[in-house]
Amino acid sequence: MKLTLAEVEHIASLARLSLTDEEKEQYRNQLSAILEYAASLQTVDTSGIPPTSSVLPEHAALREDVIGKSLSVDEILANAPAKEKDQFRVPPVLE
Repeated sequence: MKLTLAEVEHIASLARLSLTDEEKEQYRNQLSAILEYAASLQTVDTSGIPPTSSVLPEHAALREDVIGKSLSVDEILANAPAKEKDQFRVPPVLE
């Protein structure tokens, strides 16, 4: 599936990207190749594969949960640039 330059420009505007003409052509080729590869995956016969199959072993090796020593509030806040009432103080993100 070959993308048009108009489609690349639309995608770039959605991503708030300002692209040069060279970049538009480069991304048009790269995105087209990705879409063509994804389309080729549609031709693979998966009718004999159950929907829940996995390449991982049936039971993943997980370690047991073990309760360990926790850090104290003072240890956690020791390197904080600012703290207030036993909490991290961060600058506001909305004004």
